[in-house]
Amino acid sequence: MTTSASPPRPRGRPGGSRGTDLLAIARDVFLAHQYSGATMDAVAARARISKQTLYRQYPSKEVLYAAVVRDWVDRGRDSMSPHLQQLMQTDDIQQGLLGLSRTLHAGVLSPPVLQMRTLIAAEAERFPEVAADYVRRSWEHNQALLADAFQHLATRGLLRIDNPQVAAEQLTWLTLAAPLNRLTLTAGAARYTAEELDVVAHEAVTTFLDRYGTVG
Repeated sequence: MTTSASPPRPRGRPGGSRGTDLLAIARDVFLAHQYSGATMDAVAARARISKQTLYRQYPSKEVLYAAVVRDWVDRGRDSMSPHLQQLMQTDDIQQGLLGLSRTLHAGVLSPPVLQMRTLIAAEAERFPEVAADYVRRSWEHNQALLADAFQHLATRGLLRIDNPQVAAEQLTWLTLAAPLNRLTLTAGAARYTAEELDVVAHEAVTTFLDRYGTVG
C-alpha cells in the first residue's frame, strides 16, 4: 500500500477565461439578459471558472458591470484616431468628410455598440457614475478629437470654423441622429440599407459644408 499524498486539486476550472476575455463573456451575459437578469453564476459558467474565482476578482455584480463598461470603453477609445488622421491629411474635404460619416455609421450603428448604449442608458439611473464615465471617456473624448481635426482643417483653409466643438457636434448629429433614433427605438430591427446610409452621409456632409465650407 502506498502512502503518497494525492496532488492538490486546482482551484477553479482549468482553461477558464481570465482578464479581458472574462469581461467580454460577462458583457455578453449582460447584453443577453440585461443587468437585472444577469447572474454571477451564469458568468462563471460561461467563463468556465468557479464562482469563488469570479468573486475574488469582482466581489459583486455591480463591480463586474462597472468593469465591463470600463473595458468596453478602453477597447474602443482610440478607434477613431486613424480615421481622423486620414481626415486631417485630405485635400478633398467633401470626400474626407464622407469617409468620416461612413466610419461613424459603421461604428456607432453597429449592433454591439447599439446594444451597449442601450444597456448603459437603461442602467444610468442605477449606476450614474458608470454612465458618466462612459460619456466622458468615449463620446466626449471622440468629440474633442473631431474638434481638433476640424481646427486643423480650418488652419489649412479647408473649412471656415469659429467653434470647432460645435461644428463637431453638428456633423456628428447630422450623420447619426436619424438612423440612431430609428435603430434604438426598434432595438436594431429596422436596419438601414447601405444605400440609405449613403444618402444620409451625403446629405449630412452637404449641409455641413453649406455652413462651414470655403467654396461658394
